[in-house]
Amino acid sequence: MRLGLMLGYAAGKIELPLELVQEADRLGVYAVWTAEAYGSDAVSPLAWLGAQTERIKLGTAIMQMPGRTPANAAMTAMTLNQLSNGRFLMGLGLSGPQVVEGWHGVSYKRPLTRTREYVDILRTIFRREERLQYDGKLYQIPYTAADATGLGKPLKSTLNAQPDIPIYLAAIGPQNVTLTAEIADGWLPIFFSPERYGEIYGEQVEAGFAQAGNGKGYHNFDIAPMVSVVINDNLDICYNALRPLLALYIGGMGAKGKNFYTDLAARYGYEAEAHEIQDLYLAGRQGEAMMKVPPALIDEVALVGPKDRVRDRLQRWQAAPITTLNMTVFDVETLRVMVELVGET
Repeated sequence: MRLGLMLGYAAGKIELPLELVQEADRLGVYAVWTAEAYGSDAVSPLAWLGAQTERIKLGTAIMQMPGRTPANAAMTAMTLNQLSNGRFLMGLGLSGPQVVEGWHGVSYKRPLTRTREYVDILRTIFRREERLQYDGKLYQIPYTAADATGLGKPLKSTLNAQPDIPIYLAAIGPQNVTLTAEIADGWLPIFFSPERYGEIYGEQVEAGFAQAGNGKGYHNFDIAPMVSVVINDNLDICYNALRPLLALYIGGMGAKGKNFYTDLAARYGYEAEAHEIQDLYLAGRQGEAMMKVPPALIDEVALVGPKDRVRDRLQRWQAAPITTLNMTVFDVETLRVMVELVGET
């Protein structure tokens, strides 16, 4: 199991932790990942960081598919891949209905179809074997609908690039996880519980491998969950550091009855707690919602506590079929400790 570094997205002012990323680069951390919601984008920070690092891979976790045409996303990936000497990892995701329809102003309909067609178009563009023509259920290239000018013609990228740029997908729903295992090179799960991998995810992942065929399996599929790490001798301080994040996602990232993270917490066995957190959050009582996040749930999806406790609990993550552990850490010292602990095994 190798380590990655998850930076997330900026709120307010963009302040990239350059010292942390450069230390990760020096220590041999596999990749640094950035994200986007409806503020900072995921790509621009990577270009900035890529110019100031040497070896570390540069990943998006995630680029929102509904916010970009597949061709535009391919242009971005091929450009950054070339500028970074092949270090780019293309992480994609659907986001959610609130952002897709409320921010990007496009339909969230048929998410699985969109994902499959999007990835198919990307791989066609990357290979540069032929001019792009695609007749899908959601994407028709060239555009030939009734309002088309009729002047569109098939094109092929003018930029040389790596034909097999790695594509990762963010997924937590059962069908999405299976699709990810089938068509992607890696999976970026959030709020991942290693102890429940077999119960929650194993069958879905293996079904995706079977649908892919061609020898696809754990040996050539990067399972790369995001995990927050807080090392402190006071366990309550650790729990309280992560309660706001979990409450935000479980309570506020979606509507009542349509929140993927509420559903995930329920699948982990915290259904009553998840709905209480959501009710409080949506009622504007965010502080109360945060305090309702169970310590047991935090322990399932994060690594918190004194160094020895983190060392012991790290074994659960190492026992799961995880290839890359994408840490969210808040200081260089925690990064160094995690590199040390993973290196011990």
